[in-house]
Amino acid sequence: MRYPDAARLDLVDELHGHRVADPYRWLEDDADPRTVAWSEAQDALAGEVLSALPMRPAFTARLEQLVQSGTVGVPVWRGGRAFSTRRDPGQEHAVLRVREADGTLRVLVDPTALDPAGTTTLDAWSPSWEGDRLAYQLSTGGDEESKLYVLDVATGEVLDGPIDRCRYSPVAWLPGGDELFYVRRLAPDQVPAGEEQFHRRVWRHRVGAAADTDRLVHGEGSDPTTYFGVHTSRDGRWLVVSGAAGTAPRDDVWLADLDGDGELREFQVGVDAQTAAWVARDGRLWLMSDRDTPRWRLAVADPADPATWAPEGWQDVVPQQADAVLSDVALVDAADGSLQVLAVHAVDATDRLSVWAADGSGRLADVQGLGAGSISGVSAPPEGGSAAWVGYTDYATPPSVLRWDAGSPTTLGSWEQAAVAGEVPELTVVETHATSADGTPVHLFVLSQAGAPDTPRATVLYGYGGFNVSVTPAYSAQALSWVAAGGVWAVANLRGGSEHGEEWHRAGMRERKQNVFDDFAAAAEHLVAEGWTTHRQLGIFGGSNGGLLVGATLTQRPELAAAVVCSAPLLDMVRYELFGLGRTWNDEYGSAEDPTELGWLLGYSPYHAVKEGTAYPAVLLTTFESDTRVHPLHGRKLAAALQHATTSDAPVVLRRETSVGHGARAVSRTVGLAADQLAFLAEHTGLARR
Repeated sequence: MRYPDAARLDLVDELHGHRVADPYRWLEDDADPRTVAWSEAQDALAGEVLSALPMRPAFTARLEQLVQSGTVGVPVWRGGRAFSTRRDPGQEHAVLRVREADGTLRVLVDPTALDPAGTTTLDAWSPSWEGDRLAYQLSTGGDEESKLYVLDVATGEVLDGPIDRCRYSPVAWLPGGDELFYVRRLAPDQVPAGEEQFHRRVWRHRVGAAADTDRLVHGEGSDPTTYFGVHTSRDGRWLVVSGAAGTAPRDDVWLADLDGDGELREFQVGVDAQTAAWVARDGRLWLMSDRDTPRWRLAVADPADPATWAPEGWQDVVPQQADAVLSDVALVDAADGSLQVLAVHAVDATDRLSVWAADGSGRLADVQGLGAGSISGVSAPPEGGSAAWVGYTDYATPPSVLRWDAGSPTTLGSWEQAAVAGEVPELTVVETHATSADGTPVHLFVLSQAGAPDTPRATVLYGYGGFNVSVTPAYSAQALSWVAAGGVWAVANLRGGSEHGEEWHRAGMRERKQNVFDDFAAAAEHLVAEGWTTHRQLGIFGGSNGGLLVGATLTQRPELAAAVVCSAPLLDMVRYELFGLGRTWNDEYGSAEDPTELGWLLGYSPYHAVKEGTAYPAVLLTTFESDTRVHPLHGRKLAAALQHATTSDAPVVLRRETSVGHGARAVSRTVGLAADQLAFLAEHTGLARR
């Protein structure tokens, strides 16, 4: 295959005693005429290669059905109203609805109605305590910039907005719905050049007032990369502010009595731990924390008594469990009027539900009926009640909502099911464990129609392994389409995630990042050893941090798999901090500015690990030109490096998309991408020749 010409610069940086070559730095510049011309040539190549894939039409047809399956979000209850999202077959985006007390439903925000082109997404939303007003955030073209609006729930009238620079902004309402707390970045002319994505502050805003009159609440003097959280109590007395530098697994927490002097006081500052804090209707300060408990616990303290704020003053309600990780809770009322806690725990990436006494006297019941699936959240009315709503999905069930009631605490009932579109294939899920290089067990889900490794089959191994993200069972049109075609789809729960708590996360970050790649390679070898597949029939797949995962795997172990799909990837680990949100990930990866940490990064950086004269597998890199998190330069540079270096006949293809970013996209834009990825994997793992 003849690849587009890419000039190789004789550019070598001297960094802390390391000579670091960067021959394709010119591809970092979107506007460089050479980048534009090279990218257009790559588009032509990708179009030629992908359009010729024999299974592309079949995957497109099946995905067009399965991807249309609906989704239902967990309702948020306020003032007798339930707010939730739903997407039905045929809809490009989910709509935000309100269910009135009499059961009638109305649509409040429909992104497609606002933008028929489908490039507008609903990023976040928060109803007022009374349920009569709604704050919501929209972004366009994949930029995730999130402009904030407020509407009147009864009339649908927009009362406020747009307020810009609200990316990743939580909203906390005060009673009455006239004021709210939110997070907004400083204006570009108030920050150093190149730092426009940082410098967030917490503000107090009056609905309808100009945003430039908002009162600054917190954030001056903080690390520029800090993300803030805000919570208010239902009675309006207590304000909780949290802050974390970038994605660091630790946060500071402050608490203010708004009925008193309103001053934010330190609750947890400078501690290497994460604590989510809020004041509930019982007046107690509730604390979900991994402080000295890496698998998390739920405790309470007195917000009015600082003497109880130190960990030794906390009273456990749901103590840390030896084999499970606490991930979510909801407060509910028992039949006798006592307060109870509905708790979500994960065991080997499968979620369980249990009931606990809120006075700390222990577990009351285990909820039955859940399979190998994931709970996306639990929700209950903040004013109290005996019912709670549970979001649930598994590999064959689209995101739906179940209902729990204290009158029948061990069972779940149906509340709202998502529609299934297309024929879901017969599916068997097998759970197994690989053994990593250092002896650590690595859990895998293996999806197939066969149910056992009867004969080696074309197999896709998916992984992520970072940022404390737990990869749990979820409905996937892509995985189902692959299995329906006769393949095997495997998901590995790697270190770097949160499947086994914060210790599991930290075992796969910073100087221990190589553990993640070792876990993934061990998972691949396990699938081969158990007879599920062979190296010639294996494809590996990952996106974002998972793109780094498969990028490192293909450069460290080019013989491991026959095909690689690397989507929205992070690949130049020496310069990642200079683009997009890279600076916020220093705590996860390390910084090239530090001599020791540069050594870690160079130890696995895929772009720098490419070796000329190596027979690399087939590689499909997919990038998104509006991606403001991971700049598409990473995909460009690795594509150029691999195309120059490889000695094999297997293609290295760069597929670009415009007007989409790192996150949510219209359903129709999902089908084309997924079909190309699956057809590419099928061609090079032999599925197309079965």
